[in-house]
Amino acid sequence: MVCKVLNVAEKNDAARELAKVMSRGRFQRREGFSKFNKIYEFDLHILGRDCRMVMTSVSGHLLSLDFILAYKNWKNCAPGTLFTAEIRKFCPEQFQPIQRTLEREVRGCQHLILWTDGDREGENIAEEIRHVCTQVKPRIQVHRARFSEITAQSISRACSGLGMLDERVSDAVKVRQEVDLRIGCAFTRFQTMRLTRAFPSVLSDQLISYGPCQFPTLGFVVERYKQVQAFIPETFFKIKVTHEADNEKVDFNWKRLRVFNHTVCLILYQMCLRNPTARVLGTASRPKSKWRPLPLDTVELEKQASRKMRINAKETMRVAEKLYTQGYISYPRTETNIFPDSFDLSAIVRDQTGDPNWGGFATQLLARGPTPRRGNKTDNAHPPIHPTKYTSGLQGNEKRIYEYVVRHFLACCSQDAQGQETTVEIEVAGEKFSAQGLMITARNYLDVFPYDRWSAKTIPVYHQNSTFQPTSIEMVDGETTPPSLLHEADLIALMEKHGIGTDATHAEHIETIKSRNYVGVQGDGSFVPGELGMGLVEGYDSMGYELSKPMLRAELEADLKRICEGHKHKGEVLEVTIQKYKEVFLNATQQAHKLEEALSKYFGSPQPVAEEEPPLLSTVVRKCPMCQQCDLVIKKKRDGGFMLSCLGYPDCRAVQFFPQCVAEVEPHTSTCSSCQPQPVHMLQFRFKPGSVPPYLGLEYVGCSTCDDTLQHDLLFGGIRVTNPNPGATASTGGSRPTSSQQQRQSAANRGRNTAAAVGG
Repeated sequence: MVCKVLNVAEKNDAARELAKVMSRGRFQRREGFSKFNKIYEFDLHILGRDCRMVMTSVSGHLLSLDFILAYKNWKNCAPGTLFTAEIRKFCPEQFQPIQRTLEREVRGCQHLILWTDGDREGENIAEEIRHVCTQVKPRIQVHRARFSEITAQSISRACSGLGMLDERVSDAVKVRQEVDLRIGCAFTRFQTMRLTRAFPSVLSDQLISYGPCQFPTLGFVVERYKQVQAFIPETFFKIKVTHEADNEKVDFNWKRLRVFNHTVCLILYQMCLRNPTARVLGTASRPKSKWRPLPLDTVELEKQASRKMRINAKETMRVAEKLYTQGYISYPRTETNIFPDSFDLSAIVRDQTGDPNWGGFATQLLARGPTPRRGNKTDNAHPPIHPTKYTSGLQGNEKRIYEYVVRHFLACCSQDAQGQETTVEIEVAGEKFSAQGLMITARNYLDVFPYDRWSAKTIPVYHQNSTFQPTSIEMVDGETTPPSLLHEADLIALMEKHGIGTDATHAEHIETIKSRNYVGVQGDGSFVPGELGMGLVEGYDSMGYELSKPMLRAELEADLKRICEGHKHKGEVLEVTIQKYKEVFLNATQQAHKLEEALSKYFGSPQPVAEEEPPLLSTVVRKCPMCQQCDLVIKKKRDGGFMLSCLGYPDCRAVQFFPQCVAEVEPHTSTCSSCQPQPVHMLQFRFKPGSVPPYLGLEYVGCSTCDDTLQHDLLFGGIRVTNPNPGATASTGGSRPTSSQQQRQSAANRGRNTAAAVGG
């Protein structure tokens, strides 16, 4: 029997390129249930035998994490309950065709090879694929392929070195997902429900989101903006000496740099004017180098694309991932800036020798031998970003990003630029001044890397103890300037420095605060906070909780790394992190008025906000027997009466109305032994005086669905499904139901009533 192997990549483009490389272009394509994720078949010798390879893909994460239905309706539960609410992992509707493809294909396969990306998210996506496949075929043999580029050599190494999933890395992603879900949803619901009522004319339709990464990112922008706004310029004074000789103009800079006292500077300036002869105290010449760039990692690519090419981080990573899946560059999400000693750099350089723009440089570099500069970071998973094959057929941003990657690689493998720097120090009336000149002796990497500038500056020859008359001596003034507002590259650098997010998520967090209008981008690319962003940060800061500061999130990111390294367990990190944020949340809700006070500076006086308490889940009576997913809880009707209602409303309309004789009701500690599914709490009723038979008394404990006294003596109804359109009939088109339809409807009604009577 032919051995069949199911192969799953993270995206369809990657699956196609992998199939092309492994089959040498000889594969057959067929359709799966998802029109976006094709299936590629070919033969390959792998796992020690000839196999039939079935290659398909997912589209990123296959499974999603969310609260169970009971907690998805904002009106059904207080935001604080989300810190402990039940969550589930499921396949969203848009990805169910992919799930069906995997389930169908895995049935006929003996092995599963996971070809997802090699970062944390990729490891977790691989685990999701394994989960779906092993649900259908529990004993299938699962292998993990690890690769950093889609080239024949890299894929061959991956095929011969198949390993196992790294459960610890996937656990780190699970912790991050749950923390972000619980904290983000709790704070988002709290902020949105509170502030949209306080400022209805401004925020009525706005989602006021919170994220444990996006908020510190916003905090960086607000902090810098406030520094700029609070900056008070000071006038300073300095003396400037110039000398023109041999057709060269030399500016000598004052050793004192500047002074802030006008009188002091004026006295020193007048002394120079009275004795203006300059004497050369000394000259010095030393070699000067301009370092070539380090091997390229993700953060540096994002920063340089933003600074040098005005391509934002989100677009940069989108393009880089496309180039990767097309096989033009290596995996673009890496923290590594060191090439391993065993890396074949010459082969990569050789691929670039035919280019008309940088081919000549590559040829010279190949003759000399590539010697890359060594960084100090490695993620032990992927090498620095580098080209994997030559192309000249790209356009637009794809061409610009590819060219930058190539030129950066060639530059880092070249030599530092070399020069000779000359320093001349002079004295005028006891005041010292100096000037520098630079002669570039070898451009080296600068010849291929136009993104860096290094300009020569010539100065005349000066001899020690010689004198000359300056062309001019001036006293000039100026003002101190504030720090500049943050640009995207600055923001990414701060996020990396403080451990906010990862190289894979920086762009996403920046886009979030832009899309929420927490910040705006000016014409020069600098970030300024919006009124809502400013108000939120100021409000939380006034409570004493520096949620806009990076400490809390940085602690979590450090713990996630420790989980990956095996130094901490996911349960421990999850419990500690959620508890920290829960304490902050509970205190913040008690000081919610401070958020309103902060925002009132921008939006005017807030409207009074009634302290509405959503139904607490302590009123849960039982699992709903209709939908079998959500809980039935005690709710108060508009007329003052009570009812049991499903938290899954409006998807589930199960309800039990209590008669008007009920004055108060709450769950009892005891449970009903008859109703299913367990547990079903008994209810403690308090009746209105004179509304029930005397033998019952005013207090009674019983099950609302099966207690004979409640059902027959007080006429409690069973649990039923309310009709969203009371006037509608079961028929369509205005015709009356047939006899057989009536019989089927009657049987269905009997079934529902019976289920309600026995508690589902």
